[in-house]
Amino acid sequence: MGDGFGYLLVHHVEDPDGWGERIFFSLSDGDTPLRWWRANGGRPVLASGLGTTGVRDPYLVAGDGEWFVLATDLRIYGGDDAGWDAWTRHGSRSLVVWRSTDLVTWSAPWLLEVAPPTAGMAWAPEATYDPGTGAFAVTFSASLYDEDDPGHAGASYPRVLVATTRDFRTVSAPRVLIDRGTGVIDTTVTVHEGRVHRFSKQDADVPGSLRLFHEVGSALDADDFTVVASRIADDLYAHVEAPLVFRDHRDGTWYLWVDQYSTRPQGYVPLRADDLASGDWRPVPREELVLPPNTKHGVVVPLVGDQWHRLAAAYPA
Repeated sequence: MGDGFGYLLVHHVEDPDGWGERIFFSLSDGDTPLRWWRANGGRPVLASGLGTTGVRDPYLVAGDGEWFVLATDLRIYGGDDAGWDAWTRHGSRSLVVWRSTDLVTWSAPWLLEVAPPTAGMAWAPEATYDPGTGAFAVTFSASLYDEDDPGHAGASYPRVLVATTRDFRTVSAPRVLIDRGTGVIDTTVTVHEGRVHRFSKQDADVPGSLRLFHEVGSALDADDFTVVASRIADDLYAHVEAPLVFRDHRDGTWYLWVDQYSTRPQGYVPLRADDLASGDWRPVPREELVLPPNTKHGVVVPLVGDQWHRLAAAYPA
């Protein structure tokens, strides 16, 4: 399947006693998608001194000859200790962004304000590149409040918003992409054979929740999405979130990793499917995944050419 070799996992680390809320790289053990080692001697590759000084939920996206890492501006451990309710009402409305042309040398970070003043936060950002227009569709979750509630004191819930950018320096006004009447977060998007696949996490505590679900539609913001799988991995853990999806470039198998946060150590649990459109996600035997514990909420990028070798040389184990 082309010149693919190896995979890069960009993520943060859940470390209540340290400072894991930075950007870590993990590399596949050669060309296998189920055996991993933490690059750069286990140390973070990128860190932020901006905003809250913590970054979570990173995503790596390629444009035309350039790469961007974007992340949630949130520090839970060692931050302001305000708590989850305060962070959803008065959290950062900006993303932290880095740029590279080779995946090895990275710019200094900058803040990109994406959420409107009526939003309480901007969480779990991702981006989808359209080579036809040269624009990125940036998705993120935000609780929205009435304009006459500047203190964000009323009731709300997270929705998934989308905005567009060409350079991650300026961004269009966001609009609501997914609103199910209860909280939805952590949307990831994969386009395959002309169909758009969205994976999201609905609030697990509301009646009739889809929990982690997979839906398919004709375009990112189309109104024809159909749910093909729901309550994914419910039989494995009580709570999962942060789905990531990628394809094995050797045999075409699709992998769906879900981040379990029910028990410690936390981290990813893999499922797989032969046919992405089927929604038939089957657990991978636990012993097949070799991944350092507490590897959290990120993205797996299949690499091509000499990218894996250059990253392994720049950021060795």
